[in-house]
Amino acid sequence: MKIAIPVADGRLCAHFGHCEEFAVMDVDDSKTIIGQTRHTPPMHEPGVLPRWLHEMGVNVIIAGGMGQRAQAIFAQNDIEVVVGAPTGDPEEIVQNYLQGMIQCGDNLCDH
Repeated sequence: MKIAIPVADGRLCAHFGHCEEFAVMDVDDSKTIIGQTRHTPPMHEPGVLPRWLHEMGVNVIIAGGMGQRAQAIFAQNDIEVVVGAPTGDPEEIVQNYLQGMIQCGDNLCDH
């Protein structure tokens, strides 16, 4: 499994489309993070990021906020979307998600 986190200043970015980079965590069957890479995203245009992350093999994206259209495009690319995640260390957020302990609030983006 691969999980993507939009990152700015080393922490989860509140809006996935405005991040500096994506942290992509490789997770094995025992729900252990076995690797992490950082990727600079292409220019933010509708539909580009979901396709780009799908091409990298991402299965899940965890974000603070994301518009409904982007969520629908991620779903079309077979990528699970988790929104309302708190800002914080990307690896810690993924660990919480894997343990079923992620505490998500409101979607920080409503466009």
